[in-house]
Amino acid sequence: MLESHPRRVPCPRSHAWLIGMLCAALSVPLAVGCDDGLGGVPQQTKIIHEHGPHVAKVVTDDIVRHRRGLQRAADRISAGFVRAKPERIEREMRVVMKMIRGTKKGVPELVISPMSFMAVVGLDGKVIARNAEPDKMRGMDLAAMFPQVKSALAGTLAMGLGEFASLEEGGEPSVTYVMAAPAHYRDKVVGALVIGIPLWRWSQRLSRQLQGEAAGGPATVLWVYVYRGDKLYHHGTPRDLDLVVPDAAARATGLGASPGGYTGKLQQFGYWYGYGVRPIRVLGDDVGVVIFRMDPD
Repeated sequence: MLESHPRRVPCPRSHAWLIGMLCAALSVPLAVGCDDGLGGVPQQTKIIHEHGPHVAKVVTDDIVRHRRGLQRAADRISAGFVRAKPERIEREMRVVMKMIRGTKKGVPELVISPMSFMAVVGLDGKVIARNAEPDKMRGMDLAAMFPQVKSALAGTLAMGLGEFASLEEGGEPSVTYVMAAPAHYRDKVVGALVIGIPLWRWSQRLSRQLQGEAAGGPATVLWVYVYRGDKLYHHGTPRDLDLVVPDAAARATGLGASPGGYTGKLQQFGYWYGYGVRPIRVLGDDVGVVIFRMDPD
């Protein structure tokens, strides 16, 4: 059964050292309630002291890295806005974007990235080209859709969450972290370079990060889900685990009692999982992660 928020019950003396440590953790960003059994508790402890802070740092570092690389890349393509002939600009910009993501001559901060697209935008706010074909974004008015792009065309790098309408009828919009940088040519803004990272890709990126760091040791199971408000975003996660992620009501209750985050535990197929819910406010006021850990031994 899921524990949706910190719960305090009498702590047994037999495990006082561990329970005391967990109770002391109430003063750190993630809170955990004392429990009368150790199933799942070691996993909660790992999430509090290791995975939670680490995931938050990875996201922050990724944003800083992308911001730095994006501005460098935007100024790298700037000459193309002025020098390329109208009939060739789309193709040439696509070639340059491929080089930017390349390992030899690319912009290092953007070579490895969970971005789903990179797009060149003209002063009219419309996409000239994106970094892949077929190009369904060509001609899309990104400045009208995202204030970040409008700000970039006015000369200021900007970032934040936005939504792309689904290309499928009745489909859910893609909630995406959009970053846009102005492209300068001779001190004038001539266009912008835009990248987008969907929240489901943050989930995938963070899961792989934790799994990669745990590789080579015991067969630890680690997954990261990203939430925004009452919605959950993930990719490649086990279906059985998807069904037991704390829902929006549980998250709201837990975060209401412990705004910095909280942990809980559950048992599935004979194994104990610890989980932690932690806000990641650098992505948005209502955005955060749910981290799951299971140790088979």
